[in-house]
Amino acid sequence: MSETSQRRSAEFLQISSQFKLGVLVTESSHPVTANLSETARQDTAAALKLLFEADRDVLATFRQFVQSGRAETVAAVVRDAIQRNGRIFFTGCGSTGRLSILLDSIWRDFCKRRHSAWEARTMSVMAGGDFALIKSVEGFEDYTDFGKKQMRDLAVASRDVVFAITEGGETSFVIGTAWAGIEAGAKVYFVYNNPDDILCEHVQRSREVIQDSRIEKINLTTGPMAITGSTRMQATSIQLCVMLSILEIAVRELFGEKTEGVAEEFLAAVEQMQAGLMAPDFLGKLASLVEMEEKIYRVGKKNNYYANRLGIDVLTDTTERSPTYCTPPFRKFDDTTATESWAFLFIPEPHASEAWENILKRQPRCVDWSEEAIRELVSPDKVARTVETVRKINARELMRFHIGLDGLPNRPHAGGGGAVVVLGERELGDWKRYWQHCIEYAFVNGDETAVVFVGPEDGFAELYNEVNKKDTTKLLLHVPVPSTGLLLDGVTRVAAKLVMNALSTCTMVRLGRVMGNYMIWVVPSNLKLIDRATRYINKLTGLGYEAANALLFEIVEYVEPRMKSDQAYPPVVGMAVLRARENLTNEQAEERLKTAGMKG
Repeated sequence: MSETSQRRSAEFLQISSQFKLGVLVTESSHPVTANLSETARQDTAAALKLLFEADRDVLATFRQFVQSGRAETVAAVVRDAIQRNGRIFFTGCGSTGRLSILLDSIWRDFCKRRHSAWEARTMSVMAGGDFALIKSVEGFEDYTDFGKKQMRDLAVASRDVVFAITEGGETSFVIGTAWAGIEAGAKVYFVYNNPDDILCEHVQRSREVIQDSRIEKINLTTGPMAITGSTRMQATSIQLCVMLSILEIAVRELFGEKTEGVAEEFLAAVEQMQAGLMAPDFLGKLASLVEMEEKIYRVGKKNNYYANRLGIDVLTDTTERSPTYCTPPFRKFDDTTATESWAFLFIPEPHASEAWENILKRQPRCVDWSEEAIRELVSPDKVARTVETVRKINARELMRFHIGLDGLPNRPHAGGGGAVVVLGERELGDWKRYWQHCIEYAFVNGDETAVVFVGPEDGFAELYNEVNKKDTTKLLLHVPVPSTGLLLDGVTRVAAKLVMNALSTCTMVRLGRVMGNYMIWVVPSNLKLIDRATRYINKLTGLGYEAANALLFEIVEYVEPRMKSDQAYPPVVGMAVLRARENLTNEQAEERLKTAGMKG
């Protein structure tokens, strides 16, 4: 163990009491999926069913929220703020940061189609800015002051409303955005997924927020996650349901449309949609898509996703695979040294700049702080590293991800890979305009092809007839969404999230990146994830917490050069388990993972 890794471990252990989060409900193992990896090896459809069964926790919590009547009262606050020229802030980090951007995008898309001046009244604030949509920004989650700074940069004011959204209820960055809202005199809601008593007992920063009477709490505890600690699953699903129900009511009030019974209609439609996901025929077809992706990745090939309106939904899922399962992040078009990402997304816009505006429904907003500003935020020993981080996450760097049609030559279909189109009811015209040609190109070049339609039966019937004319799509999957009168089409967005989460999760489980329901390939990119990785090593090896953490940092040091250059590297938790169980060196453990994998 080097002196550097020893020092980094010692520094973490000094502050680890603030980030030891194993007591949180969101960090515990879900009993329904406890044997998920074994089930997935034997029966993909059965594993998918387990994942959707865990989503029933979302329905239970959503039902309680709807019955409480809070959707209407919170929506009235949103309506009033917009009518007095206020803005609605959605803040988050990681999966809740992507959720915040999704909510902002949905609102702006609707208002733009209605030619409404209210289009720009929502603001999303993600830790690390819009660049973090693509790749987690190291360290941003850990600083309360970073959250305050990003809010102040946007001039949050007393007429505004802030929804500070954090799955665990303890994220420093999100808590910072809440305090910035309070300091500005804004109305602040704290949206989170763990019981108050546990948070108040164990996490001081959470206790300070929860016990502050100026902040209104929206507690959405659903229980454990389907993949232990992976709050991109049920935690953000319930947050999406609740926030969209609030926005649906608010937008109806603003446009003078009926609001009575809207939350109940939303709930009933989500319940009907979720029941459809449990149908054997649907599970069988989704299992085929899982096995298609698994096959592609096992032989080292690439899968391209194509989407338009649902592009932000697809992007969220594909980029979240990287920190959760240690897959290569999206690669910049001109970075020939980085490992090519397994999945990528293309939007039907000519150039990257237009594609990013399509995704966000606005111009990208990235962090571009000066060194002077950074010196006011971090201690002197962290300035250089933070400056280097910020330099890599500005808008210029984001534009190097060519997700427009100009990026297609960078990921040509060459046999053995895949092409998956994801579209909704309002995009049937996109099939002939864009996607039919992409599917045909992939098909004639020997790639697997699939189309996922998220919408009602009549829309699917129309698409089905068009797709089958060419006979180049090997798999056509209908995600059933009941027809509703909801203006924001929120049930479609919830359906897209649940299905994409299940697809990517089950694929990674079948690839051996989950043991039971523990994500043993998790990337320890912030203090919370360092604690999580340490706890997993502790659980799977029997090492004490301090010894497990020391081993973790030793392995992090070994793989860090590859991490920083976006090259492929082995899982630190998996390596640690092999080293501890079999007394191997780093090199031996990495080789073992390459050749034989790791048995539970």
